[in-house]
Parts: sequence; C-alpha cells; structure tokens
Amino acid sequence: MTSQGEKTGGTLRKLAVGVLAGGIFALSAGTAMAVSWHTIPTLTTGGASFTGGQYAFWPSGQNHGAFEWKGRLNDTDNGDGHNVYMQVRVEGYDWSRYNGKQRSSVSFDQLNWDGAALHTDDAYIRVCRDKGSLNPDNCSPTKHYQR
Repeated sequence: MTSQGEKTGGTLRKLAVGVLAGGIFALSAGTAMAVSWHTIPTLTTGGASFTGGQYAFWPSGQNHGAFEWKGRLNDTDNGDGHNVYMQVRVEGYDWSRYNGKQRSSVSFDQLNWDGAALHTDDAYIRVCRDKGSLNPDNCSPTKHYQR
C-alpha cells in the first residue's frame, strides 16, 4: 500500500517532467523560427536578372545548417534565344546551377549546404545567361555572404 506522500511526490514528478518537456518543445519551436532573413540586391547581367532575393543561414541541426536563398530569376531578353540560370557555391565546393526558362520568370527557394559541416558559413551567388557552347556565358558580379 502506498502512502499519500508517495502519491503526491509521483504526481509532482510527472507534472515537473511535463512542464520541462513542454518548455523544451516551446524552445525548439521558437528556435526553428529564429532564422534571420536578409535582402539580396537585384542581380543583373545582359539578358538576365534575379529580383526579390532573400537569404538566410540556418543554425546547426536545422535544414542541414544550410544557406537558403529565394527570389525570381528572369529572362530579360526574350528575343536572344538564350537560357538563364543561377549559380550558388558554399564552403569551397563547386558551383551549383539552377536553370531558368527562356522568355519566362522562375521562382526559387533552395537550400545549399556543406555536407561535412554542422552549418554553412560562406556562400556565393550570381545570375548568368547561357550563351551556348561557342560563346562564354555572362554573369553578374558575385555576391559573397557570411554567417
């Protein structure tokens, strides 16, 4: 048979564990939304632009600790017959390419990260026009962002 004191102690212990678990959940939910967004200025080159751009660096343990970027890639010269694309590079890796569409605008919301690290500290981004295999592509100046 259990005494009243043992029942009360068990109930208080369960209540304390519940409050602690709720606090941890609330803290982690708040952390998930704590990412800070920054503006990417309009990037332009002949025939292409990237507008409405934003970026954020995610903390370790969330979205791979990635560099997230979003915005609109625009083909600004519909008659040139060339495609447009975005290039993003993180932590010394090669450029990743994100193709747009000729005579159109495409929205992007992408994550890039260093798979060998807990979070990404460095990122580079630019917009380019694909001028085919015989002519060099033209790209905007590269923007460099750091955590």
